[in-house]
Amino acid sequence: MTDPLRPTQPPRSPASGAVRVVKAAAPSASGATVRLNKRMAELGLCSRREADDWIARGWVRVNGAPAVMGQPVAADARIEIDRQAEQQQRQQVTILINKPVGYVSGQAEDGHEPAVALVQPQNRWRECNSRMRWGHEQLRGLAPAGRLDIDSIGLLVLTQDGRVARQLIGEDSEVEKEYLVRVSYGAESVNVQALFPPEKLALLRHGLSLDGQALRPARVEWQNPEQLRFVLKEGKKRQIRRMCEQVGLFVTGLKRVRIGGVNLGHLPVGQWRYLAPHERF
Repeated sequence: MTDPLRPTQPPRSPASGAVRVVKAAAPSASGATVRLNKRMAELGLCSRREADDWIARGWVRVNGAPAVMGQPVAADARIEIDRQAEQQQRQQVTILINKPVGYVSGQAEDGHEPAVALVQPQNRWRECNSRMRWGHEQLRGLAPAGRLDIDSIGLLVLTQDGRVARQLIGEDSEVEKEYLVRVSYGAESVNVQALFPPEKLALLRHGLSLDGQALRPARVEWQNPEQLRFVLKEGKKRQIRRMCEQVGLFVTGLKRVRIGGVNLGHLPVGQWRYLAPHERF
């Protein structure tokens, strides 16, 4: 079987008539430069790893000349991408899975399987209406764009597309993540809302720190007397559980139901579907 990640013919020069996508930025007053792979990621063309791969294949030109690995570029450099790179990106998949308890988000650890192990044809949601056909090559480089701890369930994004990963977990990400969190307070697990002090709810919204860093403001409100709704724009390790511990709450159940504009919806636990073309995080 032909490897879809390798070019089927040598990269073509501009004289050969190859169609290219041209990306350029506004001129820079400072004259500062950055590495080409970083600049390509900033422009939303691809991930840094993909950029290095494209450069190695001869699919990138800077100001009309073939790009070199590690090349510094100015902000106003003209970056041209060969159409073969676009074709490769169109083959990449993004998969949504409803992760069950007991599966880890990333690599297997302590005997627990990674969520990607569930991405098999028999677990594809029957209501997934994507025209994408399943193939084992879709598992190559398929990685989680964000974490969901082993004791939690809900929406987990697995992607081959570096642009999606950067949007969701990049340092400048502003994408919201929404969670439903069942809690107890001391020995009480019924009508927790009536017992929980309002000033502690205010702390959950803003004022807590983790690992020596102040947390960004969060939206936190009661969904029902035993369940809170959290909306965050960051994702520190076990963040919600650790936030709750600081105000005397104990998390008994946690489910992620939305990432940006994409909802978990009715996707069953342990099943997956493809991200639809019209969906945007």
